[in-house]
Amino acid sequence: MPLVTSTEIFKKAYDGGYAIGAFNVNNMEIVQGITEAAEDLRAPLILQVSKGARAYANHTYLIKLVEAAVIECPDIPIVLHLDHGPDFETCKSCIDGGFTSVMIDASSKSLAENIEITRKVVEYAHDHGVVVEAELGTLAGIEDAVHVKAEDSSYTRPEDVEEFVTKSGCDSLAIAIGTSHGAYKFKPGTKPQLRFDILKEVERRLPGFPIVLHGSSSVPQDLVAKVNKFGGKMPGAIGVPEDQLREASRMAVCKINIDSDLRLAMTATIREHFVEHPEDFDPRQYLKPARQAIKDLVAHKITDVLGCDHKA
Repeated sequence: MPLVTSTEIFKKAYDGGYAIGAFNVNNMEIVQGITEAAEDLRAPLILQVSKGARAYANHTYLIKLVEAAVIECPDIPIVLHLDHGPDFETCKSCIDGGFTSVMIDASSKSLAENIEITRKVVEYAHDHGVVVEAELGTLAGIEDAVHVKAEDSSYTRPEDVEEFVTKSGCDSLAIAIGTSHGAYKFKPGTKPQLRFDILKEVERRLPGFPIVLHGSSSVPQDLVAKVNKFGGKMPGAIGVPEDQLREASRMAVCKINIDSDLRLAMTATIREHFVEHPEDFDPRQYLKPARQAIKDLVAHKITDVLGCDHKA
């Protein structure tokens, strides 16, 4: 099947009490690992591309990689999504370039400005059959071009969501309930806890409307340990507990973004390979197990965290 929008798969996810995995892609091995896992599990899938990924890999290369994945995985719906589009021009470029979904992130602006910017993107996107994700509230952390200090982050105000969705016309909404970008989401010794009270109130105010969680990598401690064991330095890397993500997916959350965990799986595997096989110099020798590590991680997320295996 061709690339799809998220409209139908979000409706099924909302009604079915599961979430769709939105995995960031940067190169061929990451695309292959993600899509092979989803195809094996017959799971709908969102492949998302950040501004940084477009700068690194080139828009055309990424499009062609995703188009190849669609051909290789004909039995599952795949969405191509722009993650954290910083402005109208970037969103327009992706819409014109074949994306089926875009995110406009104007969450750092005032409510009125956020609505105005989002509405402009929505009007252009909908005219071209593309759906739009927007954001209310600001997540802390670092991811590509997104840099937000903890003191500048803010939870989503549930009392704003109805006005925002109605006036902007967005198709899904990313909210801030305690997740965070990057691999250092919480201070060591603290107990991570998502604000389910905010999520419940948003769900009450927007019944049936798909909610998105950004910054939802769990930073598996076995992968952190492997990185450190084989020469890395990642002290205090902590992520979002997977049981809390599963709880959120049973509620209004239909899309859960995962990026840092993919980077950890790939990097840990490559570091281990270099130490255990110092004679290897062919990239295929270390990228093949790295690709398998991505596949294994994504299969775990789809089945045990998102609950969306065999939903295609």
